[in-house]
Amino acid sequence: MKNVCEEQVFSSIFKTNSKTVFNYIYYKFGNEEKAHDAVQEAFVKLWENCANVMPEKAKSYLYTVANNLYLNVIKAEKVRLKYAKPTLEISNESPEFLLEEKEYQQKLDKVLNNLPENQRTTFLLNRIDGKKYAEIAEMEGVSVKAIEKRMHLALKTLREQIDGI
Repeated sequence: MKNVCEEQVFSSIFKTNSKTVFNYIYYKFGNEEKAHDAVQEAFVKLWENCANVMPEKAKSYLYTVANNLYLNVIKAEKVRLKYAKPTLEISNESPEFLLEEKEYQQKLDKVLNNLPENQRTTFLLNRIDGKKYAEIAEMEGVSVKAIEKRMHLALKTLREQIDGI
């Protein structure tokens, strides 16, 4: 019986499906870089779970994982847009304060975008959506300890790269 963990079988699955999964996810993202990242991550997850996936189910597994990655990115972008400040907001704050706030927000966005996907998703789900670690763990299919570690690493990176947090 063939096994996805066998290098030759995995290689065959990659050669057979990588382009079609890319085309599918590129159509959804409309962004080549994000599509490449999603396809790469889908194949990494397939390799990590190779013992649990039968070769005949690999294609549907890849499409499911890639689609879930797409949905996670869209969800994170929706959250970001939901909490973005309106540009026509009237404020009593000084122009200097508003400029500093804008620069800080840009720096925060840049650091968040540079976080690994799993850390960014965990951070946004917890701090923006208000989800508990147990809820995030269930959504991501990992342990609560893994979510705690992701959050710790995300916060550590934010503290290191942004002054004043």
